[in-house]
Amino acid sequence: MSKKSDVQNTSQLVDRFGRRVEYVRLSVTDRCDFRCVYCMAEEMQFLPRSDVLSLEELYQVASAFVELGVNKIRLTGGEPLVRKGILTLIERLGKLPAELLITTNGSQLPVMAKDLKRLGVDRLNISLDSLQADKFKRLTRTGKLDKVLAGIDAAIAAGFERIKLNAVVLKGRNDDEVIDLVDYACSKGLDITFIEEMPLGAITEHDRAEAYCSSDELHEIISQQYELLPSTEKTGGPSRYYRMPDSGSRVGFISPHSHNFCSECNRVRMTVEGRLLLCLGNEHSMDIRQVLREHPNDPQVLQQHLIQAMDLKPEEHTFSLDDEPQIVRFMNMTGG
Repeated sequence: MSKKSDVQNTSQLVDRFGRRVEYVRLSVTDRCDFRCVYCMAEEMQFLPRSDVLSLEELYQVASAFVELGVNKIRLTGGEPLVRKGILTLIERLGKLPAELLITTNGSQLPVMAKDLKRLGVDRLNISLDSLQADKFKRLTRTGKLDKVLAGIDAAIAAGFERIKLNAVVLKGRNDDEVIDLVDYACSKGLDITFIEEMPLGAITEHDRAEAYCSSDELHEIISQQYELLPSTEKTGGPSRYYRMPDSGSRVGFISPHSHNFCSECNRVRMTVEGRLLLCLGNEHSMDIRQVLREHPNDPQVLQQHLIQAMDLKPEEHTFSLDDEPQIVRFMNMTGG
């Protein structure tokens, strides 16, 4: 385990419900080389450069959060590793006294995995929704499975421990591959988490209510092949983990619909245009970009606004699959 993960939380970021925020998900770009069907539309209009936080501004935000007691930073996107100059930001973040993680689609790992490890990234989450090349292409629209699998192997070779695969399962699309994905994770010594699709952004590619596959359904499918033993292990995120008697791999479930985890929420998100989202499933937010640009290089003002923003954090989210999406921003805009 990384030394950074042992940093004690003395977070000054406490919401109205007594929850301490110790984990920030920092989106570094809304752009991606994939167009996953549950994440964005096939034709996307991305933000102009002037609306996007600079690498220096992203570092200032991360540093301010750490000063306030955050001990876990996750870089997200879009695909964070396609951001120009990202390694220079990662090198600086890697020196902060906080655990540094990246969620990636894996496409850039064949050439970047060694550098990420060298620069201080502690752990990787890699998206993998299918092990069949044609199905993978349909789900991602532009992705190449062989490149992602090579990226996973590169991350293992670089020495990353507790790599986690993320899979979004859709009925009629990839629900027949659940066991295959668990088999693959076990064969590589990786963890895998299955995520219920989140209704962010209006999509036409599939009907979310019809495609919805609950964590309970997935648990039942996997239990037919593997004995799943409840685990009390926590990684600081929303996953509920299970162990298997004959494997070091863990199976996790993230269940925003079926098993609301709001009462334990310790996270906030920063979008790439500087909106501090206090909840994934609500629009409660604060414009941090304005703070950064009206008060450049003033960490105290920035920290004061971050503390004040905690009062905006709602008690819980409510997702409905049967109505029009309440949140119109896509996942790539939110930060995955």
